[in-house]
Amino acid sequence: MRPFARPLRRAILASSALSLLAFAPTAFAQGADASDAGATADTGDDEIIVTARRRDERLIDVPVAITAYSGDALAKAGAIDITDIGQTTPNTTLEVSRGTNSTLSAFIRGVGQQDPVSGFEQGVGLYLDDVYLNRPQAAVLDIYDVERIEILRGPQGTLYGRNTIGGAVKYVTKQLPEEFSLKIKGTLGTYKQADLVVTASAPIGDLLRVGGSVARLSRGGFGDNLTTGLENYNKDVWAGRGTVELGGYGEPVLIRISGDYTKDKSAPRGGHRLIPSLRTNAPVLDNVFDSRGGLVDPKQEIESYGLAMNVTAELTDTLTLRSISAWRKDTSATPIDFDALPAVDVDVPGFYFNEQISQEFQLLYEGDRLKGLLGFYYLDATADTLFDVRIFNTLAGLTAFTEADVDTTTFAVFGDATFDFTDQLSLSVGGRYTWDKREASILRQNYLGGGSPVFGGAGVAFGAPGTDFDGQRSFNKFTPRASLSFKPTPDHTLYASYSQGFKGGGFDPRGVGVNAPDLDGNGTRSDAEIAAFLSFRPEKVESYELGYKGSLMDGALNVAIAGFYADYTDVQIPGSVACTVSGLPSFCGIVSNAGKATFKGIEFEGRARLGQDIAAAGDRLTLSTALGYIQADYKEYISNIGGAPTDVADFREVQNTPKWTASGTLAYATPIGDGDLNFGTTLSYRSKTYQFEVPNPYIDQKGFAMLDASIVYTAPDDRWSIGLFGKNLTDKEYKTSGYTFINVNPTTGVPVIGGNGLPTSSLGTEGTLTAFYGNPRQVFVTGSVKF
Repeated sequence: MRPFARPLRRAILASSALSLLAFAPTAFAQGADASDAGATADTGDDEIIVTARRRDERLIDVPVAITAYSGDALAKAGAIDITDIGQTTPNTTLEVSRGTNSTLSAFIRGVGQQDPVSGFEQGVGLYLDDVYLNRPQAAVLDIYDVERIEILRGPQGTLYGRNTIGGAVKYVTKQLPEEFSLKIKGTLGTYKQADLVVTASAPIGDLLRVGGSVARLSRGGFGDNLTTGLENYNKDVWAGRGTVELGGYGEPVLIRISGDYTKDKSAPRGGHRLIPSLRTNAPVLDNVFDSRGGLVDPKQEIESYGLAMNVTAELTDTLTLRSISAWRKDTSATPIDFDALPAVDVDVPGFYFNEQISQEFQLLYEGDRLKGLLGFYYLDATADTLFDVRIFNTLAGLTAFTEADVDTTTFAVFGDATFDFTDQLSLSVGGRYTWDKREASILRQNYLGGGSPVFGGAGVAFGAPGTDFDGQRSFNKFTPRASLSFKPTPDHTLYASYSQGFKGGGFDPRGVGVNAPDLDGNGTRSDAEIAAFLSFRPEKVESYELGYKGSLMDGALNVAIAGFYADYTDVQIPGSVACTVSGLPSFCGIVSNAGKATFKGIEFEGRARLGQDIAAAGDRLTLSTALGYIQADYKEYISNIGGAPTDVADFREVQNTPKWTASGTLAYATPIGDGDLNFGTTLSYRSKTYQFEVPNPYIDQKGFAMLDASIVYTAPDDRWSIGLFGKNLTDKEYKTSGYTFINVNPTTGVPVIGGNGLPTSSLGTEGTLTAFYGNPRQVFVTGSVKF
């Protein structure tokens, strides 16, 4: 057996931690501010500026489906973190992952990934100041000191690269002001919420500026762990960000060096059991935010930090050079109690260690008729995961320990150009060629008599390793994009686009090498047969889109409509199931390239000024709406049932992709003295959501609606403000994720019910069927003052 290598040394030296950035207040609809309507840099009702194509453009001119939120509008809506904007963005799901406080599950137009272990990567790219975040840990970004957030829907592989086959989320922080600035923002609310953010910056000479933010974010739990006494769903975060800027503000060169740090010491998030214990008949708890899981080791702690340097240099009137250099690291220690009971039945203590270094160069050209970009991208990333799966109820001290180290090296060259044939007709073409290399080192070892020594257990290694694998695979892919735009007038854009995206293949870190099939029938499993069993192929998307963006009635009505169709092939379906390893019951990963799926749908976003100067001079009433519809269907889903490949597409659903998403925000703004008073209320709706590909009547969430409201007063020159916010005012209970280890019909997925009327357990004796829920009703007051 090989040594535990770098993750074990790190586990000993670090007590682990996760999360990233911090601050703000919750779910947000595009028009929370009557003048801003969720836009970015706003130079007028129809002058929303975005950087979706890596250059500044009016939102109305970009042939991409984009939803953009300005920092001011997010603040007026009380947005807390990036998951909030998923409620008001069509065909988008952004949620905290199961059993965590700050790991992100992101899906756009049916494409995404909810498995956080090494070897699997999200299908939605997340960018912090143009730095790609390679792992979902520490990716639930709290909103503070933000300039804007953009959601790009559909494949973005040409300009944004790997793992953006569903879309991209861009989080952009504010540039430092030229003058001295000090801002203090505090929040007090229900569940003992107490947040404080202090932001300051100062010029040093004419060209140099320094600044930063410190945030303390805390909240009591929505419930309790009745076994450990810890609060459940609480928040305990310290965060900071520092920036040094040289140049800019009219100078030909801007150098921006930034660093951020977050430490999250929130208690473990325990699940809510949906069925009584099958072993002791312990009942279902009344409060969905209460839990009874007994696992407390390792102590929950998550830490993340990074450095980035963004350089922009205007070489000539038409040429600009950009460089984006970054290093990031996060560590996590987390105890996940799958069965949510004191018994050690399916308990999973885990460590996550992620690190990445990246470099991107862009050369931009902007002429009278031709605009273009050439670029190069490099990423070197490590993702190391260690975890026990403890099933003590089945066999005394039975533990399956896994250490998976998955390294990724990526190179890419890309280009994109737009040529204006006339002032009305434009053609954009682009492409990216990507080289992906994935290296994996996976060890799986059974222990008896206790947990593995990595997590302080007293277990003794039992038998040969189930997996002792070292291997690598390379994946190369060219992804093109083309769009044709027609502008009958400057305020109207019609476009048609085609794009491809792909997500690289890899190795399943939970796979069991000894279970690999003997393909050549020679009685032994070769390295090639084990590699084939543990690996999975890249997945690919081809997307077609037709769209219209327009500003009508002198800017009183703005609309964006997009219709799309996508072919999704070699869909990666990671999963974990009960299995047998060397004659013992255990937990195994199974990954398949399921086959084919098609996604087709339509998205509508609109903002209408319903009235102006209604009750007072200068007041405005606006309505912002968003509607998404998607028909997501598997056309082929091959599953190995009884040793024979079987197409079960008729019995599978696309996870985390509700057919309907909708929201409406009614906002009223009126001058009060020299300041402004803003009222807003948002109603959002999501139809039925399947948590996994196999429908589960216990965990799947039926359609539901949520209501938010806010009232904010802002003094002249934004010197101070105070706001009252209410989130989920009807206190709707809704599931966001869960764990399930119950027996089901392998074809239909229908649960197998026992004589007691309850599902039967596939792993352990208690029966694992737990759910995690979205936040309950919250009310809070936020005040800020500037000096």
